[in-house]
Amino acid sequence: MDVRLPIVVGTRGSPLAIAQTRHVCARLVAAHSALAEDGALLTQTITTSGDRFADRPLAEIGGKGLFTKEIEEALLDGRIDLAVHSMKDVPTWLPEELEIAAIPEREDPRDVLITRAGPGSRGLADLPAGTRVGTGSLRRQAQLLAHRPDIEIVPMRGNVGTRLRKVADGAADATLLALAGLKRLGEEVDGMAVLEPAEMLPAVGQGALGIECRTGDERMQKLLQPVVDPVTTAAVQCERALLEVLDGSCRMPIAGLAEADDSGGLRLDALIAKPDGSVCHRVERAGAMADAPAIGRDAGAALRAAGGPGWFES
Repeated sequence: MDVRLPIVVGTRGSPLAIAQTRHVCARLVAAHSALAEDGALLTQTITTSGDRFADRPLAEIGGKGLFTKEIEEALLDGRIDLAVHSMKDVPTWLPEELEIAAIPEREDPRDVLITRAGPGSRGLADLPAGTRVGTGSLRRQAQLLAHRPDIEIVPMRGNVGTRLRKVADGAADATLLALAGLKRLGEEVDGMAVLEPAEMLPAVGQGALGIECRTGDERMQKLLQPVVDPVTTAAVQCERALLEVLDGSCRMPIAGLAEADDSGGLRLDALIAKPDGSVCHRVERAGAMADAPAIGRDAGAALRAAGGPGWFES
């Protein structure tokens, strides 16, 4: 292995981020036996702006790039060699000097509903009128209100454990979490209801991890090749192409999920909505796996046309 050791991997310090980084490191060790030696792979925890301002909605403080900015700075100045991100947190456009060099196989991308009442809830339809649902996601808020305009949205951010505690303590009656995060943490939550994409379409990139390195770093690119999953990579490329056309950020409710179909192609389900759920536009597109970015761009153009010229300025 023609790589200078140790390799330093940067990550956020949340329990989920650390679990995800351990997962990636385990995959790398399985692919490269030299990395199993003590000290060959080191992890560096980096506090991001998104972590420091955990009490404020992302849309108010600059969007999801706040979860990657400081980590990317560490990559650029050479303090770390790789960075592990949740792809749903990665901005649509990266610095020219950096690239997502590997996307491993995706975990389940669906959302789950967790209520303080515990077992018994089978989904959004079972929520009593007036239920207070805690979320800091405009995507979740918009879809919740589109299905259930009779519920109340309570602003809520924080890591998985924090949000579960807030619900248990009565700050809200329910919340939504990504199933992928719960699985990676090994969390078993009584009575959680898994929401199908038809009811709650996931965030772009949800359930997928991205490993970032410096652009043109051929040694790191070669090191990462064994962990690349081609189907997940194509799906995420498709979803991010959708975002690029929509100029997507945390300030606009956007959702999208691309999955392999029975014929080996790719099918994309995508939507845009008003934050209050009063209007929602949804499209589906399909095509060959090799045309993943084009499928995403086509869906994005269709949603832009459906929203009209005033939608993206509101």
